[in-house]
Amino acid sequence: MSHGALVLVTNPGESAIATYGLEGATLEPLAVTGGLPGTGTFAIDEQRDLVYAGVKGEPAGIQTLALDRASGVLTPLSRLDVESSMTYLALAARGRLLLGASYGGGFGAVWPVDETGRLGDPVARIAFPNLHCVVATDRHAYFVSLGADLIAQYALADDGTLTPLDPPTVAAPAGSGPRHLVLSPDGSNAYLLTEFSGEAIHFTRDVASGVLTRAESVPGYDTTRGLGHSVFGADPLEHHYIWGADLHLTPDGRRLVCSERTESTLTTLDVAGDGTLLDQLAVNETERQPRGFALSADGGLVIAVGERSTRIALSRLEEDGSLTPLTSSSTGTGANWVRVIPRD
Repeated sequence: MSHGALVLVTNPGESAIATYGLEGATLEPLAVTGGLPGTGTFAIDEQRDLVYAGVKGEPAGIQTLALDRASGVLTPLSRLDVESSMTYLALAARGRLLLGASYGGGFGAVWPVDETGRLGDPVARIAFPNLHCVVATDRHAYFVSLGADLIAQYALADDGTLTPLDPPTVAAPAGSGPRHLVLSPDGSNAYLLTEFSGEAIHFTRDVASGVLTRAESVPGYDTTRGLGHSVFGADPLEHHYIWGADLHLTPDGRRLVCSERTESTLTTLDVAGDGTLLDQLAVNETERQPRGFALSADGGLVIAVGERSTRIALSRLEEDGSLTPLTSSSTGTGANWVRVIPRD
């Protein structure tokens, strides 16, 4: 089990980030930092105790905050205005670069970060419809476009410039609505969850070139509940459509957990030693409308929130893929993003 961790949760309904202490099977509320309008995504620089939070408003922005690991309090340091709010933020180059994806703005960007955490002018900008995610290594970056059903793949230079790989994009199934992407610990595999079809799609990854190649897929939702394939612009709750959201891979690369919001489930998938997706292991009930969740550093715990819940739930991930509830705590409204870091 992981011990001595911090859990950060965005509550956009209250324009705040809540911080909890995680010790064994206990979640202790520590602090609530407000003044972050509509905040959703954030990235954490664990080496420098900095948090970069996307905020909404006129104009939208990215707020840099200092994290006190003892108290959980976040203190504003600086802010950068952006043309449209960020849907996903990720750090690269040991915290010297921040990458962002804007769903509403249809663009991705890379900003340099100075020693104080202040963001400079963007050094790269790309455009695809409805970008929902960006994931980066020290040498490559991947932008997921829900609107174009693809992943755009780039070489990432030390100065943050982006150069398209060959091929520059890799396709997801037409109409699937690719959403979030994670890489395996060794970087040789990637996994994508789609919003409209609810598929967990495996891609092999050439570590040297960074190129992704699409492989097999497995449903990341409960196939017994009569969910229909969603379409862009539809209300998934009204039509009882699939509404895939988030996914996380255990550190050993052997379990992949996917969230689905219409039926409020977390589905655990089995992963072979070579990264191949195998069968579903278990479908678990969770907080209502789970847009985001996280795993502990050792993969033994699942921390889940829901957009229509005011609770944060802590569960143990069992070998058979099931979740054993441990405890829960109150949180704010609209909770949708969770990250876990060591407390010391």
